[in-house]
Amino acid sequence: MVLVPRILASACLLLALSPFGVGAQTQAHNDLLARGEYVLKISGCSHCHTAENGEPLAGGRALATPFGTFYSPNITSHKSAGIGAWSENDFRAALHHGVSPDGSDYYPAFPFTSYARMLAEDARALQTYLLSLPASAQPNRAHELAWFVSWRLAAKAWKWLFFDSGEFKPDPARSPQWNRGAYIADALGHCGECHTPRNLFGALRFDQAYAGNAQGPDDELVPNITPDKETGIGNWSRNELRLFLQFGEYPNGEYAAGSMDPVIQGLQHLTPQDRDALIDYLLALPPIDNRIGR
Repeated sequence: MVLVPRILASACLLLALSPFGVGAQTQAHNDLLARGEYVLKISGCSHCHTAENGEPLAGGRALATPFGTFYSPNITSHKSAGIGAWSENDFRAALHHGVSPDGSDYYPAFPFTSYARMLAEDARALQTYLLSLPASAQPNRAHELAWFVSWRLAAKAWKWLFFDSGEFKPDPARSPQWNRGAYIADALGHCGECHTPRNLFGALRFDQAYAGNAQGPDDELVPNITPDKETGIGNWSRNELRLFLQFGEYPNGEYAAGSMDPVIQGLQHLTPQDRDALIDYLLALPPIDNRIGR
């Protein structure tokens, strides 16, 4: 009669101590949540998906473009208003292919063109973290678009012309630190979505990558962040770049404002290693003399 409880206790102890035990599973889940939170912060999801004075991540923020006004969707864990009912495949299809769970194509106002490069494990972590946050029943608001892009067929045609999917692949000719910086800039941080000029169809001009954009968010002038010494960041020291990425402080003592302010609020969470990796990548970009706004 005494053996059974002892056997059960021993089995529970072995399970808890095993690599597949409850404690290990809990730690793995916590690690996944922490990774997802990190991805969320440096990817800037909260700013775009939270309206002014609105519920966090409940959508409704307006994004004015030459094609009309887009409104960000609810990405909280709500089952119907948000992404609470999405499968892992649904979430990855949205990020990697710009396709919604019902099969319709997203407009590139949602930067899936950059998020397509996100590694599968980061996408999984991000979804896990989002689903751990409070749900909001706020309904999504319809976009207000010009007639010629008001059909989703326009989004499909745009993707056929200008979009290539595929996760980030390290460049074997570059250092691991450079590759990490490239991944942060090109995929997670999607820096080029604002800092690269676009053509008439709203597609990024990769021949001018990171050279600035005269028509950035809310018609702001987005600066050149290539290492050009005249129009870019070529004269910035590494320490000045660190201060900017961490605090938004320019070399002249002024601070970032406008649409860059919430970006800094996310980038300030970069680890020192990731911050230096991003700096390595930016300083290794081809310098482009782009005298926009001059």
